[in-house]
Amino acid sequence: MLAKALEASHKHATMDKDGLLGGKFYFKKLPNGLLDKTKVTCTICKAEFRYHRSNSSLCYHLRAKHPESTSTGSCQSTPQDYGARGRITKHVSEKLTNSLVVWIAKNCRPVSIVEDDGLREVIRVASGDVRYNLPSRGTIVSRLHTLYEDQRDQRSSKLVQVRNVALTGDRWTSVNNDNYSGVTAHFIDNDWTLQSFALTVSKTEERQCAEACADHFLSVANEWKIKDKLTTFGTDSARNMVAAARLLPFEHMPCTAQILQRTITVSLNDSEFERVLAKCRKVVGHFKQSPANAQELKEQQVAHGQKTEPLVRDVPTRWNSTLEMIKRIQRNKSVLTTILAQQNSMVTMLTDQEFDILQKLEELLEPCRYVTELLGGKQYVSCSVVLPALCYLFRVMELSDDDPVYVLRFKKVFTTDLAQRRDSINLTWLKIATALDPRFKDLKCVSKDERREVWASLHDLVMAETHAHQPSAQTTEEPSPKKRKIAICLLGSSDSDSEEEEDSIDRCLDRYKAEPKIDIEECPLQWWLKREGAHARLAPIACKYLSTPATTVPCERLFSLSVYKNTCNPVRTIQGYTYDNSVNGQKQEATSQWHKKCEKEQQRNASLKDTHGHAQCYTEKHDD
Repeated sequence: MLAKALEASHKHATMDKDGLLGGKFYFKKLPNGLLDKTKVTCTICKAEFRYHRSNSSLCYHLRAKHPESTSTGSCQSTPQDYGARGRITKHVSEKLTNSLVVWIAKNCRPVSIVEDDGLREVIRVASGDVRYNLPSRGTIVSRLHTLYEDQRDQRSSKLVQVRNVALTGDRWTSVNNDNYSGVTAHFIDNDWTLQSFALTVSKTEERQCAEACADHFLSVANEWKIKDKLTTFGTDSARNMVAAARLLPFEHMPCTAQILQRTITVSLNDSEFERVLAKCRKVVGHFKQSPANAQELKEQQVAHGQKTEPLVRDVPTRWNSTLEMIKRIQRNKSVLTTILAQQNSMVTMLTDQEFDILQKLEELLEPCRYVTELLGGKQYVSCSVVLPALCYLFRVMELSDDDPVYVLRFKKVFTTDLAQRRDSINLTWLKIATALDPRFKDLKCVSKDERREVWASLHDLVMAETHAHQPSAQTTEEPSPKKRKIAICLLGSSDSDSEEEEDSIDRCLDRYKAEPKIDIEECPLQWWLKREGAHARLAPIACKYLSTPATTVPCERLFSLSVYKNTCNPVRTIQGYTYDNSVNGQKQEATSQWHKKCEKEQQRNASLKDTHGHAQCYTEKHDD
């Protein structure tokens, strides 16, 4: 009998979504069909109770009359039950406050969140202390300042211990027409681990001219006391940033990924692909601009057994968005065809021939996407991969007799434009970095003449490094006349010493070149960690050149994350943020550094760990 009652109660609870305590009680229905929220009925014994928005009496009834029904699940606990567990200790309260501060800083939350009643109730329920109160705004602001100082000291201590630091910088204008500047630092520590974190994200009032940008970046370097350690300064291809880089006393490293994307844009203009892409944008706009059409797209995707996903439209400034647009249109070909046919819309679907053109374009853009994502990482060495990756693209874009005319035209424009832009990047730095990477030290991505020039440049760098660390010949004491005579007599041996030093450097380079290449999937920094003693002269130079990032993606992610996390106040970022808070009418601002990325970017970069396994991308351009 009880089993039947439970089965009936389960059925009734399934039908009535207004049930209480897992459907064990339901509200009484009035003759007019409405629910009487003041009375509830037990689904097991049909007993009727008055309901005062509390489940305490209902739980007591179940425990007293139907204990078997409560064995599989517990009733909702009352505040008294939680309060019985005891109050939060002072130590736990401090840990909660510090956790809140880190959460606000890392996840770009407003300081005013500590005044949220919902957050307070969540912590009370989780901790069991019904009298717990969140810390005040002033406490959070004070802890944020302390946290900033601690993080700054940690970063400063790391920068003190290294010899060379590479920077990337970028300027950005928010939707509120405010100017912001971001700077990130990159270096290899004493354990041969690549380190990267933001130095600052700050609001700037001056105009974004070249002189102002250069002054700002210099002030950041002076503030962190790393001006004498800077090696390269990476920027995008904006005119003011390029001009600012010319004013700085550092090597300029243009963003390789942006150069590649500009080449793609130039190649797509006035091509057969552009006509088909324009038709794709109309199809995407038909579903993006109408909520009804977007909902119908979801329903049809479910009906066709496909993954529900919206269409995306390409944006010139969003890398690889054109590839993503055509991919989604191809995946939803049958769905889009069905919807447009049913709607009898003025927007026409792509023909089979046009889909063939999209397939050709996808094959051309997919290698570009791979290279862009490969060079955009900051957790592994990327500077030495630039030339092999560009070599791979030139091989992909080689003309073939089977290519249609529109593909041949795209490839010609692509290779011509990329070759011109390749000459404008810092080739000297990239070649040396490639030579010092044990994966590509054979330099088969450049011609034979260029290889000889690279090793000659590396010879001069080793010579300069040797002289820089030799003890000074000057002494505080005046040498005696006898010693001065001996020194004059020995001057004739300086030529032989120089020749010996030249031979020693040549032997050093020959010993490095004789080392076998490592597999593409292996880490070059781990290789140098194990062989630092065997190649002591080359190790400091490798540490200097391999730490340079190939792109400005790490710096640009600061601004991308600020919009992703908080569109109302885009200054708040995970790596460097400025928070606003009014305390006694005074505006409090602070800046903090974090070397972690947002979870979404971490997942995206995690997929790049196996990209070094694509050995095809480093095809030899010049055979021996």
